[in-house]
Amino acid sequence: MSRTPTRWELAGEDNRGYGRHFADLVAQGADVAGEARLADALVPRGARIIDIGSGMGRVAAELAARGHDVVATEPDPALRDQSRATYADLDVLPHDALALDPAELGAFDLAVLVGNVMIFLAEGSERSVLQRVCDLLAPTGRVLVGFHLQGVKAGSRTYPADEFVADVEAAGLRVVHRFGSYELHEPVDDYAVWVLGR
Repeated sequence: MSRTPTRWELAGEDNRGYGRHFADLVAQGADVAGEARLADALVPRGARIIDIGSGMGRVAAELAARGHDVVATEPDPALRDQSRATYADLDVLPHDALALDPAELGAFDLAVLVGNVMIFLAEGSERSVLQRVCDLLAPTGRVLVGFHLQGVKAGSRTYPADEFVADVEAAGLRVVHRFGSYELHEPVDDYAVWVLGR
């Protein structure tokens, strides 16, 4: 069965600036742990966390350093290579979201989909991805999601807040909180940080 390519894949070389940008920030010693700080605050010590679309590994590595049991998954081979080079102790699965098997991976206290993962999914797959995320959650598990509401990145889509909420609810999840940043500012029109629950 053929698989619909993701928007990230279709963007090709146009999205390579993401990895270079964060490599530069890490090399400069910049703070790249904002998402991880919020994720850490959402769970108890030693929680099971899955980082879906872990990119170059910065969030997953920070959460592992804080003592959590982290599964990172990133389908882009170039980003997996960058993750291995930057965070050698972080294992990264090569799966996309829909290839994650709850029976194989078990249940998680938190699923993390930050760094615009939701706006780079394959066209029409958003509800299926959210359903798979729901299936990966422990009964009290939650989801941390963050993305630009307007399609400002190469190849990304515009994903209005009301459409996202409808997809969330159709997938068996609900919005617990919406913020404008990972520092919990009030909602804004261009970027949204969401905490979802079952």
